[in-house]
Amino acid sequence: MSEVDASDRYVIGVDFGTLSGRALVVRVRDGAELGTAVHEYRRGVIETALPDGGPALPPDWALQDPDDYRDVLRHAVPAALAEAGVDPSRVVGIGTDFTACTVLPTLADGTPLCEIPQLRDRPHAWVKLWKHHAAQPHADRINALAEERGEPWLGRYGGKISAEWQFAKGLQILEEDPEVYRRAERFIEAADWIVWQLCGAETRNVCTAGYKGIRQDGRYPSPDYLAALDPGFADFVTKLDGPLLPLGARAGTLSARAAAWTGLPEGIAVAAGNVDAHVTAASAQALRPGRLVAIMGTSTCHVLNGTHPAEVPGMCGVVDGGISPGAWGFEAGQSGVGDIFGWFVRHAAPAGFDSHERLTEAAAAQPVGAHGLVALDWWNGNRSLLVNHDLSGMIVGLTLATRPPDVYRALLEATAYGTRMIVEAFGQAGVPVDDLVVAGGLTSNRLLMQIYADVTNRPLSIIGSAQGPALGSAIHAAVAAGAYPTIHEASAAMGRIDEAVYRPVPENVRAYDALYAEYRALHDHFGRGANDVMLRLRAIRNAAVDAAADRAAATLEVVG
Repeated sequence: MSEVDASDRYVIGVDFGTLSGRALVVRVRDGAELGTAVHEYRRGVIETALPDGGPALPPDWALQDPDDYRDVLRHAVPAALAEAGVDPSRVVGIGTDFTACTVLPTLADGTPLCEIPQLRDRPHAWVKLWKHHAAQPHADRINALAEERGEPWLGRYGGKISAEWQFAKGLQILEEDPEVYRRAERFIEAADWIVWQLCGAETRNVCTAGYKGIRQDGRYPSPDYLAALDPGFADFVTKLDGPLLPLGARAGTLSARAAAWTGLPEGIAVAAGNVDAHVTAASAQALRPGRLVAIMGTSTCHVLNGTHPAEVPGMCGVVDGGISPGAWGFEAGQSGVGDIFGWFVRHAAPAGFDSHERLTEAAAAQPVGAHGLVALDWWNGNRSLLVNHDLSGMIVGLTLATRPPDVYRALLEATAYGTRMIVEAFGQAGVPVDDLVVAGGLTSNRLLMQIYADVTNRPLSIIGSAQGPALGSAIHAAVAAGAYPTIHEASAAMGRIDEAVYRPVPENVRAYDALYAEYRALHDHFGRGANDVMLRLRAIRNAAVDAAADRAAATLEVVG
């Protein structure tokens, strides 16, 4: 941590992740990180049943409690200030970023529906986390109808809207709990809701509106299209629409209530909302076209600025100003990366190999291809290029000689192959990727980073901060506070990057080319309709789970 100077100004960046929120105190003049604190969400990810004895949840649900987000402001921000030793009166702004698409239904004043007592036991009243994938059938209908009608916005999203995005989740609410849909006067990204909590003003940011809300060329999908999906859905855009702000804009000033939560001065600048991945491009000094940022954690989000719009099959979207003003921002992603590695360590690695460190050490000792395996990285579905969250994972080549480090390395490699698929799709659409910058918690795994450099055959740079999203939010806060005129200038002064830390090894590149060819063959066979066994297995599983739940409910009714 750097020394505090009484004449300096500071900003706060707050990064709301999947399991916790982190606050970071940053010096405006050079981006020095003075203090940080993490607050774990009390409820975490709600996947099996609502809290406090609430009803059980079906498969593929993932919810959260919005009060966990307020707790980050109440606990992490004051703790970060205390660690930094910074006088709160020297703080001039606060910026935030969030997972996305993480959305919640609220009243017109921003009250979450799950905080209304009579709706607390209704699952659709809660926050739907980004990895809530139960809306896949609704996404399928959205896509089929848009393709049938030739909706002009569909190509901007690679030809498919994800089950993770706003419209699929909103349609699921309407059709599974019409009362909650009717009570929802607003349907808002958590990225914008937390800004509303900070400054008391409802705003929407261009990033989530474009990537997650299908807002293109100044408008959302038409009421006519929405009514064709379901007559009750025609008003959905009225729940989404709000004052739209560019990234780095001032959404308002810190309210007295939020000042009491955070210990910050009332009236400081509050930056417009943003997404954890997109905001990281600024902290990694990666705003120039051709430099792809991979934010690698539980999942991976890939963001890239381009000079012109292009339709890239299977992409999450391209949005004017979606990463930084003045450029077309492209997004892609993988729904499971660190989560896959964690699954193996927790549930499949035997004693003696049940740690990432031990598995990595053993896996690094073997030559490329020595394990004889290839895996598909769909443990949490496929976000790009296939945009299908009903797909599942696969490992091919297992024998009685296969050992845990072999499987672990194959899983690491599978995620790198998925990233190469994305890189190649960009290039084929005329959006070149020159090099990669990696941010996020997985940068500490040197084997994984070298695998990515070898598989993609591109130099790999590493963000110079362990808190990329929080630093990015602080950079945007500095712009919102007027300390820098543009995000580009703030990024140049406050961001940091270690260039070309990992370079491709030619013999590894050649070996991985052969393995990647096998991955691609499996990818296309099981992901593009030649064999839908994964989808059939998912349907069989869901039917079995539903039948068991019905039997349990019937038993309880008889007992009662």
